[in-house]
Amino acid sequence: MEKKKRIPIGIEDFKTLLERSCYYVDKTLMIREILDSGAAVNLITRPRRFGKTLNLSMLRYFFERSETDHTSLFHGLAISQCDESYLSHMGKYPVISLTLKGIEYADYDAAYIALKNTLRAEFERHADLLNESQISDLKMKQVMDIYNDTADYPTICNALKLLSDCLYEATGEKAIILIDEYDVPLQFAYSHGYYEKMVNTIRLLFSNSLKTNQSMNFAVLTGCMRISKESIFTGLNNLNLNSIRAVKFSESFGFTDSEVQKLAEYYDLADRFPKIKEWYDGYRFGISDIYNPWSVLKYLDDCCSMPDMEPESYWSNTSSNSIVREIIENSDAAIRKNLETLISGKSITKRLYESITYADMNYKSDIIWSFLLHTGYLKPTRYFLNGVTQMAELVIPNKEVLAIYSDTIISWFDNKIKSAGTSDLFQAVIQGDTDKFEYEVRRWLHESISYYDTKENYYHGFLTGLLVGNDDRYTVESNREAGNGRSDIQIYDSLSKQIAVIIEVKPAANEDALDSMAEKALKQIDVQQYAEPFMRRKYQRIIRYGAAFFGKECRIKMKACDASDSK
Repeated sequence: MEKKKRIPIGIEDFKTLLERSCYYVDKTLMIREILDSGAAVNLITRPRRFGKTLNLSMLRYFFERSETDHTSLFHGLAISQCDESYLSHMGKYPVISLTLKGIEYADYDAAYIALKNTLRAEFERHADLLNESQISDLKMKQVMDIYNDTADYPTICNALKLLSDCLYEATGEKAIILIDEYDVPLQFAYSHGYYEKMVNTIRLLFSNSLKTNQSMNFAVLTGCMRISKESIFTGLNNLNLNSIRAVKFSESFGFTDSEVQKLAEYYDLADRFPKIKEWYDGYRFGISDIYNPWSVLKYLDDCCSMPDMEPESYWSNTSSNSIVREIIENSDAAIRKNLETLISGKSITKRLYESITYADMNYKSDIIWSFLLHTGYLKPTRYFLNGVTQMAELVIPNKEVLAIYSDTIISWFDNKIKSAGTSDLFQAVIQGDTDKFEYEVRRWLHESISYYDTKENYYHGFLTGLLVGNDDRYTVESNREAGNGRSDIQIYDSLSKQIAVIIEVKPAANEDALDSMAEKALKQIDVQQYAEPFMRRKYQRIIRYGAAFFGKECRIKMKACDASDSK
């Protein structure tokens, strides 16, 4: 039996992936698209973990002039079937390849040092060419300053232009510039309060190298966000923007339906395809439906060792979910309502902001929905014009992203409960104060971000979360065996055996049915004899609650009695 190729988890270097005999989803036709585009600078934005780094690595190995012949890497791949007008570019140019994804620091000085180190490493990668005699003395002095970490700020901001000039002088060929995750330093700068400083530095670095650079053949930049031209691309008229709306490169990042089917079949996991589609499909780039490649590969890898593995949210463990968390933490009633609509599986319609900056982030405005769209947390089902305003109808892409929202909301709500406290609600429960109990639950419902797809399970979990951790004397248990079944929630003092509380939760079909469903829940406690264990243990007082919910409304009915009277 032929040995299967390895699943490439976390391998972002094209050569390494192929040399380790890993499965490669062929994206080499991106080379043809780049050459056909004719753009001096292509900026391509895609969410995190959608193959940007691997694709730029592939471009470098194809175009780069090197002592090592990389032609064999492309044998049998799609680009090798193209005509000579494309293949003639292989191994022809000096390539500047820069990744900014590691510049993630809490202060500007540390970030600037990391930027200098990143630039110096790329100069060192071209050390052999930079020693060529064709390079002028003035430029060599600046190169040595960068090597020796003595370069001043203007030299650092001109470093990419300097490197491209030197490579052109040494080889006679104009350089190709590849910049990966260009916006990561800006995201961290925004989060840590030095945004303007970092914007100025990145603006100078890019303007000097990408604007009217006679030593540059073309450039490709990738990132997560489409940052406005006014922010860092001032005066860059040769920039071709390719956001998630663009038709160009629509299948170059992420996996298509046919690619995922082929992957699943190759690893004898074709039966898992429906679940893969349900959990990891749903993105829309240009005219293409796209799967999250990281999550597909992780799930297939797990299934190879654990055949019964169920899908889970892999993307949440790798991608920065700070945007979702911050939006939820800063949400007002209007945002919470929109989130509830999305989580229930429905769509929201919002104005689309294509060119934005991190400084534009306002958690109380509609800009946040464009952030979520560009970062992969929302999917457009359609675009349309409202007059001259570009609009988008948005939904949550798949189950994986839904799980990220749900988990983030649960964590946020738990922290909100811990910081605010629910002792008043708990005291009302154990004292039999139905009015206070109902009021407090309604108040928390209106402050929460609800999702009603699970109905009874949601309300059950919501109420349990409010009750746990209030008083160490009491035990709060959920779905414990009692009598002839399982009661939803039990609260009891096992030491003194003074009070036991039983709560049964029911969803109502509408607000008018709240009273009847609360009565039904209360009756179920008696019919199923949920109080019987507490009666046997001679608790002095047993309180029964029937709790009915519809949307953000609730009704609570109570029956309290001595243990000797409980039936």
